Amino acid sequence: MNRRVFSGMRPTGKLHLGHLAGALTNWVKLQDGYECFYSIVDWHALMSDYADSSSIEKNSVEVLLDWLASGLDPEKCVIFLQSHVPQHAELHLALSMVTPLGWLQRCPTYKEQILNIQNKDLSTYAFLGYPVLMAADILLYKAGIVPVGEDQSAHLEISREMARRFNSFYGEILPEPQIMLTPTPKVPGTDGRKMSKSYGNSINIADTSEEIWEKLRPMITDPARERRTDPGDPDKCPVWDIHKVFNNSEEEKAEIANGCRTAGIGCVDCKKKLRTHVDRVMSPIREKRTFFEKNPSLLQDILREGAVKAKKVAQQTIDEVITAIRFVPRG
Repeated sequence: MNRRVFSGMRPTGKLHLGHLAGALTNWVKLQDGYECFYSIVDWHALMSDYADSSSIEKNSVEVLLDWLASGLDPEKCVIFLQSHVPQHAELHLALSMVTPLGWLQRCPTYKEQILNIQNKDLSTYAFLGYPVLMAADILLYKAGIVPVGEDQSAHLEISREMARRFNSFYGEILPEPQIMLTPTPKVPGTDGRKMSKSYGNSINIADTSEEIWEKLRPMITDPARERRTDPGDPDKCPVWDIHKVFNNSEEEKAEIANGCRTAGIGCVDCKKKLRTHVDRVMSPIREKRTFFEKNPSLLQDILREGAVKAKKVAQQTIDEVITAIRFVPRG
Protein backbone atom coordinates (compact mmCIF):
# COMPACT_ATOMS: atom_id res chain seq x y z
CA MET A 1 0.00 0.00 0.00
CA ASN A 2 1.26 3.47 -0.91
CA ARG A 3 1.34 5.27 2.44
CA ARG A 4 2.44 8.64 1.10
CA VAL A 5 0.03 11.49 1.84
CA PHE A 6 -0.21 14.91 0.22
CA SER A 7 -2.43 17.80 1.21
CA GLY A 8 -2.22 21.56 1.11
CA MET A 9 -3.91 24.84 1.99
CA ARG A 10 -4.03 28.18 0.24
CA PRO A 11 -2.52 31.04 2.26
CA THR A 12 -5.49 33.38 2.53
CA GLY A 13 -4.94 34.46 6.13
CA LYS A 14 -5.08 33.10 9.65
CA LEU A 15 -6.77 29.71 10.00
CA HIS A 16 -9.86 29.22 12.14
CA LEU A 17 -11.41 26.54 14.34
CA GLY A 18 -13.07 24.97 11.31
CA HIS A 19 -9.64 24.28 9.81
CA LEU A 20 -8.44 22.89 13.14
CA ALA A 21 -11.34 20.49 13.60
CA GLY A 22 -11.85 19.62 9.94
CA ALA A 23 -8.33 19.12 8.61
CA LEU A 24 -5.44 19.86 10.95
CA THR A 25 -6.45 17.45 13.72
CA ASN A 26 -6.51 14.67 11.13
CA TRP A 27 -3.21 15.75 9.55
CA VAL A 28 -1.54 15.59 12.95
CA LYS A 29 -2.75 12.01 13.41
CA LEU A 30 -1.62 10.98 9.92
CA GLN A 31 1.96 12.18 10.42
CA ASP A 32 2.52 9.40 12.97
CA GLY A 33 1.72 6.58 10.58
CA TYR A 34 2.22 7.89 7.04
CA GLU A 35 4.82 9.68 4.93
CA CYS A 36 3.16 13.09 4.82
CA PHE A 37 3.84 16.07 2.57
CA TYR A 38 1.96 19.22 3.58
CA SER A 39 2.28 22.25 1.34
CA ILE A 40 1.26 25.88 1.66
CA VAL A 41 0.11 26.27 -1.93
CA ASP A 42 0.97 29.91 -2.58
CA TRP A 43 0.72 29.69 -6.37
CA HIS A 44 -2.95 28.82 -5.87
CA ALA A 45 -3.43 32.01 -3.86
CA LEU A 46 -2.09 34.02 -6.79
CA MET A 47 -4.82 32.65 -9.04
CA SER A 48 -7.44 34.80 -7.34
CA ASP A 49 -5.20 37.50 -5.82
CA TYR A 50 -2.95 38.25 -8.80
CA ALA A 51 -4.04 41.91 -8.88
CA ASP A 52 -2.73 42.42 -5.35
CA SER A 53 -0.28 39.80 -4.12
CA SER A 54 1.04 41.91 -1.24
CA SER A 55 -0.49 39.73 1.47
CA ILE A 56 0.57 36.30 0.23
CA GLU A 57 3.93 36.25 2.04
CA LYS A 58 2.41 37.35 5.36
CA ASN A 59 -0.50 34.94 4.99
CA SER A 60 1.88 32.08 4.24
CA VAL A 61 3.66 32.71 7.53
CA GLU A 62 0.32 32.85 9.37
CA VAL A 63 -0.65 29.45 7.96
CA LEU A 64 2.72 27.98 8.89
CA LEU A 65 2.36 29.29 12.46
CA ASP A 66 -1.13 27.78 12.75
CA TRP A 67 0.08 24.44 11.37
CA LEU A 68 2.96 24.20 13.81
CA ALA A 69 0.84 25.38 16.73
CA SER A 70 -1.78 22.73 15.94
CA GLY A 71 0.79 19.96 16.15
CA LEU A 72 2.37 19.42 12.74
CA ASP A 73 5.95 18.38 13.41
CA PRO A 74 8.67 18.95 10.76
CA GLU A 75 10.48 15.94 12.22
CA LYS A 76 7.49 13.75 11.32
CA CYS A 77 6.24 15.33 8.08
CA VAL A 78 7.49 17.51 5.24
CA ILE A 79 6.25 21.10 5.46
CA PHE A 80 7.05 23.41 2.57
CA LEU A 81 5.95 26.24 0.32
CA GLN A 82 4.71 25.21 -3.12
CA SER A 83 6.64 28.03 -4.82
CA HIS A 84 9.90 26.79 -3.26
CA VAL A 85 9.63 23.59 -5.30
CA PRO A 86 9.66 24.62 -9.00
CA GLN A 87 8.84 21.08 -10.12
CA HIS A 88 5.19 21.85 -9.27
CA ALA A 89 5.08 24.33 -12.14
CA GLU A 90 6.90 21.90 -14.44
CA LEU A 91 4.46 19.04 -13.93
CA HIS A 92 1.59 21.52 -14.16
CA LEU A 93 2.82 22.43 -17.65
CA ALA A 94 3.15 18.78 -18.68
CA LEU A 95 -0.36 17.94 -17.47
CA SER A 96 -1.85 21.02 -19.15
CA MET A 97 -0.70 19.63 -22.51
CA VAL A 98 -3.03 16.64 -22.23
CA THR A 99 -5.99 17.98 -20.22
CA PRO A 100 -9.16 18.49 -22.29
CA LEU A 101 -10.63 21.96 -22.00
CA GLY A 102 -14.09 20.51 -21.38
CA TRP A 103 -12.95 18.88 -18.13
CA LEU A 104 -12.03 22.28 -16.72
CA GLN A 105 -15.13 24.07 -17.97
CA ARG A 106 -17.37 21.48 -16.31
CA CYS A 107 -15.62 21.68 -12.95
CA PRO A 108 -18.34 22.45 -10.34
CA THR A 109 -16.04 24.58 -8.20
CA TYR A 110 -15.05 26.74 -11.15
CA LYS A 111 -18.69 27.48 -12.00
CA GLU A 112 -19.57 28.14 -8.36
CA GLN A 113 -16.73 30.57 -7.75
CA ILE A 114 -17.27 32.45 -11.00
CA LEU A 115 -20.85 33.08 -9.84
CA ASN A 116 -20.11 33.88 -6.19
CA ILE A 117 -16.90 35.89 -6.32
CA GLN A 118 -18.01 39.15 -7.84
CA ASN A 119 -15.27 41.55 -6.72
CA LYS A 120 -12.42 39.95 -8.69
CA ASP A 121 -11.81 39.27 -12.37
CA LEU A 122 -11.38 35.50 -12.52
CA SER A 123 -11.56 35.21 -16.30
CA THR A 124 -7.96 34.01 -16.56
CA TYR A 125 -6.28 30.95 -18.00
CA ALA A 126 -4.82 30.08 -14.61
CA PHE A 127 -8.12 30.20 -12.75
CA LEU A 128 -9.79 27.93 -15.29
CA GLY A 129 -6.80 25.61 -15.10
CA TYR A 130 -6.39 25.50 -11.32
CA PRO A 131 -7.41 21.79 -11.18
CA VAL A 132 -4.37 21.04 -13.35
CA LEU A 133 -2.05 22.63 -10.81
CA MET A 134 -3.92 20.89 -8.00
CA ALA A 135 -3.38 17.56 -9.76
CA ALA A 136 0.30 18.38 -10.27
CA ASP A 137 0.67 19.08 -6.55
CA ILE A 138 -0.61 15.61 -5.70
CA LEU A 139 0.86 13.58 -8.56
CA LEU A 140 4.32 15.13 -8.23
CA TYR A 141 4.81 13.18 -4.99
CA LYS A 142 3.04 10.08 -6.29
CA ALA A 143 0.79 10.39 -3.26
CA GLY A 144 -1.23 7.28 -2.61
CA ILE A 145 -3.64 9.04 -0.27
CA VAL A 146 -5.26 12.45 -0.21
CA PRO A 147 -7.34 13.18 2.92
CA VAL A 148 -10.51 15.10 2.09
CA GLY A 149 -13.96 15.71 3.49
CA GLU A 150 -16.96 14.22 1.73
CA ASP A 151 -17.78 17.55 0.11
CA GLN A 152 -14.35 17.64 -1.54
CA SER A 153 -14.14 14.10 -2.87
CA ALA A 154 -15.46 15.07 -6.31
CA HIS A 155 -12.65 17.60 -6.67
CA LEU A 156 -10.03 14.88 -6.37
CA GLU A 157 -11.51 12.76 -9.13
CA ILE A 158 -10.15 15.10 -11.81
CA SER A 159 -6.62 14.43 -10.50
CA ARG A 160 -7.23 10.74 -10.96
CA GLU A 161 -8.54 11.35 -14.48
CA MET A 162 -5.47 13.41 -15.37
CA ALA A 163 -3.18 10.65 -14.12
CA ARG A 164 -5.03 8.09 -16.23
CA ARG A 165 -4.91 10.27 -19.33
CA PHE A 166 -1.22 11.09 -18.94
CA ASN A 167 -0.42 7.41 -18.39
CA SER A 168 -2.42 6.43 -21.48
CA PHE A 169 0.00 8.47 -23.61
CA TYR A 170 3.31 7.95 -21.82
CA GLY A 171 3.11 4.79 -19.71
CA GLU A 172 2.38 4.10 -16.06
CA ILE A 173 4.27 7.00 -14.53
CA LEU A 174 1.73 8.72 -12.25
CA PRO A 175 -0.22 6.52 -9.82
CA GLU A 176 -3.85 7.46 -9.23
CA PRO A 177 -4.27 8.90 -5.73
CA GLN A 178 -6.84 7.32 -3.47
CA ILE A 179 -9.34 9.36 -1.49
CA MET A 180 -9.20 9.10 2.27
CA LEU A 181 -12.58 10.34 3.44
CA THR A 182 -12.23 11.99 6.81
CA PRO A 183 -15.04 13.04 9.12
CA THR A 184 -15.57 16.78 9.03
CA PRO A 185 -17.14 18.07 12.25
CA LYS A 186 -19.62 20.88 11.79
CA VAL A 187 -18.03 24.07 13.13
CA PRO A 188 -20.38 26.97 12.40
CA GLY A 189 -19.31 30.58 12.46
CA THR A 190 -20.63 33.18 14.85
CA ASP A 191 -23.57 33.92 12.54
CA GLY A 192 -24.59 30.27 12.20
CA ARG A 193 -23.26 29.85 8.67
CA LYS A 194 -20.22 27.75 7.82
CA MET A 195 -17.16 29.29 9.47
CA SER A 196 -15.31 31.25 6.82
CA LYS A 197 -12.94 34.19 6.70
CA SER A 198 -14.89 35.59 3.75
CA TYR A 199 -18.07 35.66 5.87
CA GLY A 200 -16.37 37.52 8.70
CA ASN A 201 -17.72 34.95 11.17
CA SER A 202 -14.61 33.02 12.09
CA ILE A 203 -12.93 32.26 15.40
CA ASN A 204 -9.23 32.06 14.63
CA ILE A 205 -6.66 29.65 15.98
CA ALA A 206 -4.53 32.70 16.85
CA ASP A 207 -7.27 34.46 18.84
CA THR A 208 -6.68 35.10 22.52
CA SER A 209 -9.10 33.79 25.15
CA GLU A 210 -10.63 37.26 25.41
CA GLU A 211 -11.02 37.58 21.64
CA ILE A 212 -12.70 34.18 21.47
CA TRP A 213 -15.15 35.18 24.21
CA GLU A 214 -15.96 38.46 22.45
CA LYS A 215 -16.95 36.37 19.43
CA LEU A 216 -18.78 33.63 21.34
CA ARG A 217 -20.75 35.94 23.65
CA PRO A 218 -23.02 37.51 20.96
CA MET A 219 -23.18 34.34 18.87
CA ILE A 220 -26.65 33.44 17.67
CA THR A 221 -28.43 30.48 19.26
CA ASP A 222 -31.74 28.71 18.70
CA PRO A 223 -34.06 31.47 17.39
CA ALA A 224 -36.88 30.01 19.51
CA ARG A 225 -35.13 31.13 22.69
CA GLU A 226 -36.14 34.80 22.63
CA ARG A 227 -36.31 34.91 26.44
CA ARG A 228 -34.36 33.14 29.16
CA THR A 229 -37.46 31.14 30.10
CA ASP A 230 -38.10 29.87 26.55
CA PRO A 231 -37.15 26.23 25.97
CA GLY A 232 -34.93 25.54 22.98
CA ASP A 233 -33.63 22.79 20.74
CA PRO A 234 -29.85 22.26 20.88
CA ASP A 235 -29.93 20.65 17.43
CA LYS A 236 -30.92 24.06 16.04
CA CYS A 237 -28.19 25.93 17.92
CA PRO A 238 -24.76 26.72 16.37
CA VAL A 239 -23.24 27.01 19.84
CA TRP A 240 -24.23 23.39 20.51
CA ASP A 241 -22.44 22.30 17.31
CA ILE A 242 -19.21 23.80 18.67
CA HIS A 243 -19.83 22.09 22.04
CA LYS A 244 -19.91 18.76 20.20
CA VAL A 245 -16.43 19.44 18.82
CA PHE A 246 -14.65 20.91 21.86
CA ASN A 247 -16.54 19.66 24.93
CA ASN A 248 -15.14 16.26 25.90
CA SER A 249 -17.50 15.71 28.84
CA GLU A 250 -20.43 13.55 27.79
CA GLU A 251 -22.07 14.10 31.17
CA GLU A 252 -21.90 17.88 30.90
CA LYS A 253 -23.12 17.84 27.29
CA ALA A 254 -26.13 15.80 28.37
CA GLU A 255 -26.86 18.32 31.12
CA ILE A 256 -26.54 21.25 28.71
CA ALA A 257 -28.79 19.64 26.11
CA ASN A 258 -31.45 18.87 28.73
CA GLY A 259 -31.10 22.35 30.21
CA CYS A 260 -31.64 23.91 26.81
CA ARG A 261 -34.76 21.87 26.12
CA THR A 262 -36.26 22.67 29.55
CA ALA A 263 -35.00 26.27 29.79
CA GLY A 264 -33.01 25.13 32.81
CA ILE A 265 -29.91 26.84 31.47
CA GLY A 266 -29.57 30.18 29.70
CA CYS A 267 -27.69 30.74 26.47
CA VAL A 268 -25.05 32.90 28.16
CA ASP A 269 -24.31 30.16 30.70
CA CYS A 270 -24.09 27.65 27.86
CA LYS A 271 -21.57 29.89 26.07
CA LYS A 272 -19.53 30.33 29.26
CA LYS A 273 -19.23 26.56 29.58
CA LEU A 274 -18.20 26.37 25.94
CA ARG A 275 -15.54 29.01 26.49
CA THR A 276 -13.97 26.84 29.20
CA HIS A 277 -13.63 23.89 26.85
CA VAL A 278 -12.39 25.94 23.90
CA ASP A 279 -9.78 27.52 26.20
CA ARG A 280 -8.69 24.08 27.39
CA VAL A 281 -8.02 22.99 23.82
CA MET A 282 -6.61 26.26 22.52
CA SER A 283 -4.36 27.27 25.43
CA PRO A 284 -1.44 24.93 24.57
CA ILE A 285 -1.91 25.73 20.88
CA ARG A 286 -1.61 29.46 21.59
CA GLU A 287 1.52 28.89 23.67
CA LYS A 288 3.16 26.95 20.86
CA ARG A 289 2.18 29.57 18.32
CA THR A 290 3.71 32.31 20.45
CA PHE A 291 6.95 30.34 20.68
CA PHE A 292 7.25 30.09 16.90
CA GLU A 293 6.26 33.74 16.43
CA LYS A 294 9.25 34.70 18.57
CA ASN A 295 11.59 32.50 16.51
CA PRO A 296 11.27 33.58 12.85
CA SER A 297 14.62 32.04 11.96
CA LEU A 298 13.22 28.66 13.01
CA LEU A 299 10.34 29.13 10.58
CA GLN A 300 12.81 29.84 7.78
CA ASP A 301 14.75 26.69 8.67
CA ILE A 302 11.59 24.57 8.61
CA LEU A 303 10.59 25.84 5.16
CA ARG A 304 14.09 25.52 3.76
CA GLU A 305 14.56 21.97 5.02
CA GLY A 306 11.06 21.03 3.90
CA ALA A 307 11.75 22.31 0.40
CA VAL A 308 14.96 20.27 0.20
CA LYS A 309 13.08 17.09 1.14
CA ALA A 310 10.19 17.86 -1.22
CA LYS A 311 12.51 18.68 -4.15
CA LYS A 312 14.29 15.36 -3.80
CA VAL A 313 11.07 13.43 -4.35
CA ALA A 314 9.69 15.90 -6.89
CA GLN A 315 12.78 15.76 -9.10
CA GLN A 316 12.62 11.98 -9.27
CA THR A 317 9.09 12.25 -10.67
CA ILE A 318 10.07 14.96 -13.17
CA ASP A 319 13.01 12.87 -14.38
CA GLU A 320 10.63 9.98 -15.04
CA VAL A 321 8.18 12.29 -16.82
CA ILE A 322 10.92 13.74 -19.05
CA THR A 323 12.09 10.26 -19.98
CA ALA A 324 8.54 9.00 -20.63
CA ILE A 325 7.69 11.96 -22.87
CA ARG A 326 10.95 11.24 -24.76
CA PHE A 327 12.43 14.68 -24.44
CA VAL A 328 16.20 14.90 -24.83
CA PRO A 329 17.60 13.66 -21.49
CA ARG A 330 19.00 16.32 -19.21
CA GLY A 331 22.73 16.33 -18.61
